[in-house]
Amino acid sequence: MGEHDPRDEDLELFRQAVGPVRPVDAPPLPPSPPKPKPRARMAERDEAAAASEFRLALDEQLLGAGDVLSHRAESLPPATFQRLKRGELSAQEELDLHGLTATQAQSLLREFLADARRHGLGCVRIIHGKGRSAAELDSSGAPVLKNLVDRVLRHRADVLGFHSAPPAQGGTGAVVVLLAKR
Repeated sequence: MGEHDPRDEDLELFRQAVGPVRPVDAPPLPPSPPKPKPRARMAERDEAAAASEFRLALDEQLLGAGDVLSHRAESLPPATFQRLKRGELSAQEELDLHGLTATQAQSLLREFLADARRHGLGCVRIIHGKGRSAAELDSSGAPVLKNLVDRVLRHRADVLGFHSAPPAQGGTGAVVVLLAKR
C-alpha cells in the first residue's frame, strides 16, 4: 500500500491541539492611490502646436539691433503717426527694461502699460536696448527684449501705434508708444 507520510501525523496533532476553527474574514485591502485627475491632452497638444507655430512665425521676422520698431493701428490718423515718427510727441513716462530676463520684462511691460492707461497717459517710452551683449541675444543672434517689446505692443488693443525713438531719445534701443484713451 502507500507509504506513510510523517507530515500527515504532524497535521493531525496540530488540528487536535488547536481545536475546531472557523474562517476569518480577510482584512480590508489598503486604499488604492487616488486616480490622476483627467487632463485635456488634445487641448494641451493644440496649445503646444499653436505656440510652436507662433514661435516659428516670429523667428521668420525677428528684428535686429539696428532695425526700427514701427506699427500703426488703423484707428490712428496717419498725420498723428507721422508726428510720432518725427519725435514730435513727448513721452509722459518711461520704463527701462535693461538687465531683465524676458519673463520679468514681459510682466513689467504689461503692468507698466496697464498702469499708464489707468492714469490717462497718452504717450510713453520703453527702453529695451539694442541687444549688443551675448546675454541680450537669443540663439539666432536677435535681441530678445526688443523682439519681446515689439510682439507685446502689436498684440495690445490699447496701443494705437509705436515707433523707435529719435536718436536723442534712444534711437533703435527705445520705442515711443501711443496709448488709447480709457
